[in-house]
Amino acid sequence: MNTRKLTTLIALALSSMALTAAAQPAKPGEATTTTKDAEAQYQGAASPLATAAMHQSSNPKAPPMTEEEFARARQIYFERCAGCHGVLRKGATGKPLTPDLTIDKGTEYLKVFIGYGSPAGMPNWLTSGEFDEATVDLMARYIQHDAPTPPEFSLEDMEKTRKEYVAVADRPTRKMNNYNIENIFSVTLRDSGEVALIDGDTKQIISIVKTGYAVHISRLSASGRYLYVIGRDARLNLIDLWMEKPDNVAEIKVGLEARSVETSKFKGWEDKIAIAGTYWPPQFVLMDGDTLKPRKIVGTRGMDINNEYHPEPRVAAIVSSHQKPEFLVNAKETGKVWMVDYTDLTNLKTTQIDTAKYLHDGGFDASRRYFLTAANASDKIVVIDTKESKLEAIVDVGKIPHPGRGANFIHPKFGPVWATSDLGDEGISLIGTDPGKHKANAWKVVQTLKGQGGGSLFIKTHPKSTNLWVDTALNPDPKISQSVAVFDINNLERGPQIIDIAACANLKDDGAKRVVQPEYNKAGDEVWFSVWSAKDKESAIVVVDDKTRTCKAIIKDARLVTPTGKFNVHNTQNDVY
Repeated sequence: MNTRKLTTLIALALSSMALTAAAQPAKPGEATTTTKDAEAQYQGAASPLATAAMHQSSNPKAPPMTEEEFARARQIYFERCAGCHGVLRKGATGKPLTPDLTIDKGTEYLKVFIGYGSPAGMPNWLTSGEFDEATVDLMARYIQHDAPTPPEFSLEDMEKTRKEYVAVADRPTRKMNNYNIENIFSVTLRDSGEVALIDGDTKQIISIVKTGYAVHISRLSASGRYLYVIGRDARLNLIDLWMEKPDNVAEIKVGLEARSVETSKFKGWEDKIAIAGTYWPPQFVLMDGDTLKPRKIVGTRGMDINNEYHPEPRVAAIVSSHQKPEFLVNAKETGKVWMVDYTDLTNLKTTQIDTAKYLHDGGFDASRRYFLTAANASDKIVVIDTKESKLEAIVDVGKIPHPGRGANFIHPKFGPVWATSDLGDEGISLIGTDPGKHKANAWKVVQTLKGQGGGSLFIKTHPKSTNLWVDTALNPDPKISQSVAVFDINNLERGPQIIDIAACANLKDDGAKRVVQPEYNKAGDEVWFSVWSAKDKESAIVVVDDKTRTCKAIIKDARLVTPTGKFNVHNTQNDVY
């Protein structure tokens, strides 16, 4: 492409709002910072839909592609692009990429955006070295074709995948092992499709359990007996912690891509109902808690908070109310929180609450009445009153909040607060959560702390601790991604101490060594961190003494492949964070 033609194309691009936000692409040959942007890394995780069978429709106006080219481009799209632009290319975090918009732009025009990106969030695939020129051309042609449609997933489809390895009647009637179950950690081994169950007392691996790929979360039944883990490939496994050696007793595939699972916690409903939400199809399913038998599917397609139809509102976080027999379900793209009454699945009652986009993760305040959840595309935290089943507040915070489940503590000046860190900046927002004695501070950011930088995924404290720990796993600077910031809750003005957790692990190779997700033990006197490197590199778990902030133990094992999320049984069961 000659310089004059390229300059003309970029000039045309600058006048368009259809494919990017109001920001110009980078100059030719100049890499943007977006390939290292924390959100791009987070949203760009490969989708299991890359290899799923799909219906392909043809568009006579689209540029020609061979079947082999289309198949390769489809795989690249789901591995690199679907997280931002959506399965059907209708737009999510990124702009729509449907043929009615892309064909008129033409292949050469589209190659500019794909190759050089924009500061608004589009990665510079060519200048970063991720794509070569042939791949850029391939993707520019592909997005002018109709999006291939993944299959739906019905109750019948789910039931065909369900396996009950140990029938309920054959399971233990009492705990058959000597483990301190409440202090077991369920550790995601992301790239091996497993979880490691680790004894929090002895730091020994109890067992490695086969699960779905890239387990997103582990959740506990109300009784603490059953562990539910769900992979991004929508495989849901049920592990019985009462067994002599805890293992799978049932599993089911609830769709093609998923992130969330939860179980009923309200008094009288403990362990009875499980719920799982999927990215594709856009729906959630209610199941029997002990067998995973699917009972009811609810689709989330519909109107968003702006009264515009959205074809694929992905289900993000799900939490179980402690106030009523209800689940709270985040429909990501529509900006709606669903309150789902699980007492009568035949005559199912749901309430939809309009909030903000795009709903992601969150957790309860210390009273377990208010659900605080990130609307990360709007830079807001949404507050839902689970007792009244209504919107309580929407709070402006930093750029791209990513709280995990957040962190609750008593601020020495402002009283009870809930904290979130951000993907997009170094800020840590402290939100007042007591509308009673501290009414003037309720649902406001009472203080913003300054952490190491952007790229934070998780923040954590414990009722018995005076420390607040913040990771920065997706920061592009290795010194920052390999360390954590820790604040003294009683002296927040002092700023954080920075601890090089990766150095504590003393790993023998040159892996990424990203430090991710602080998680407390039951007693609140230890904090566990994953030191996460590539599948072919050594990883580890570092245990830190919470009082002295020094490394206490290192857990290394060849079976600990890409450890990421860690979930302590007691803290997860009781929403302690």
